[in-house]
Amino acid sequence: MRATAAVTARRRWPSPLPWILPAAILAAWWAVGVFGIFAAHQVPPPSVVFDAAIGLWRRGLLQQDLVSTTVRVAEGFALGSVVAIVLGTLTGLSRRADTMLEPTLQALRTVPTLAWAPLLLLWLGIDEPPKITLVAIGAFFPVYVNLVAGITGVDRKLVEVARVFDLGRWEIARRVVLPASLPELLTGLRLGATQAWLFVVVAEFFGSSQGLGFRLTDSQQSTRVDLMFVALVALAILGKATDGALRAIERRVLRWRDTIGEARR
Repeated sequence: MRATAAVTARRRWPSPLPWILPAAILAAWWAVGVFGIFAAHQVPPPSVVFDAAIGLWRRGLLQQDLVSTTVRVAEGFALGSVVAIVLGTLTGLSRRADTMLEPTLQALRTVPTLAWAPLLLLWLGIDEPPKITLVAIGAFFPVYVNLVAGITGVDRKLVEVARVFDLGRWEIARRVVLPASLPELLTGLRLGATQAWLFVVVAEFFGSSQGLGFRLTDSQQSTRVDLMFVALVALAILGKATDGALRAIERRVLRWRDTIGEARR
């Protein structure tokens, strides 16, 4: 009974542990300014950054930046993930597709982010297409690599059991291989979402008039370090919210698993 009551209490009251490190970072940030480790124009205190965020919000600029960046991430992440799932499924299930696609895709994966940006601007112009495409490239490779690894790592005994029940090739793929590779796919989606937030900042460095990436470059040119911190904090919060949403989906979809990670929750 006591053990049950303890578990119920833990579920009712959220653990304070996730807030310890953010609180420590905030305290260190405040101490840097108080003790003069860095000048205020180098590392503005939290209160100054908060006031700068309020100022942007009242002028409507912060809302525009948040919406623009979030829409670009959502569109690019959706595009990159869909293409990665299609190509990853083909590569993982077909040896011929693996031979044809895998070497080229792995070579493209090593191309630095900044190498794509000027080419996309040249090919697609300076509007939204190059930005969304760059985000899609960032999201594509983590999803693709993890899905292929998940499919090729499926236990052969599962496939042999499916053949005993006279399932066809595509039935085995749909009912056995793809569900068994779902954990790796969801991990790839989480990594792809993180990459999407990283790539959108680079995308907004070029030819943007709004967005958190644009706010970073514009603040740098105007030496407004407080606004740069506003953009960085906003990116961190949005990235964490995205990862938290995907983790919630992962827990719900994979609640059938009996793993160490599930037991700790």
